[in-house]
Amino acid sequence: MSTHLTPPLDEAFAALGDGTRRAIVERLASGDATVGELAEPFAVTHQAISRHIGILRRCGLIEQRADGRRRPCRLNVERMGELEGWIGEQRRQWASRLDRLETHVASGQDDAR
Repeated sequence: MSTHLTPPLDEAFAALGDGTRRAIVERLASGDATVGELAEPFAVTHQAISRHIGILRRCGLIEQRADGRRRPCRLNVERMGELEGWIGEQRRQWASRLDRLETHVASGQDDAR
C-alpha cells in the first residue's frame, strides 16, 4: 500500500480539518438537509455555509441535487467509506506494530530474569 494519500483523500481529510465542515457532515449523517437547514446552528451567513458545502462537494464528501427550487445536500457514504477504509488500514498496521513491540519487550523481560 502506498505511504502517501492520493490527492482526493488529501482533500477530503483537509476538508474535515475544519470544525464547521465536520459539523455539517455530522448533521448530514442523520439525513438530507438544505443549505438553510445546515446553516441554522451556526452564527455565520448562508454564503459562508455555501462555501463550506462547496468544499465538501469538491472533495466528494457530500452531494447536492436539484429538487424543484430546493437543493438538498446528502452525505456521500461511499466516499466516507473510502476514508474509513484508509483509517482502518492504518489502525490495523499500528495494532500489528504495537503487538510486535509488546512481544519484543516481553521477550526482553524474560531474558533479564
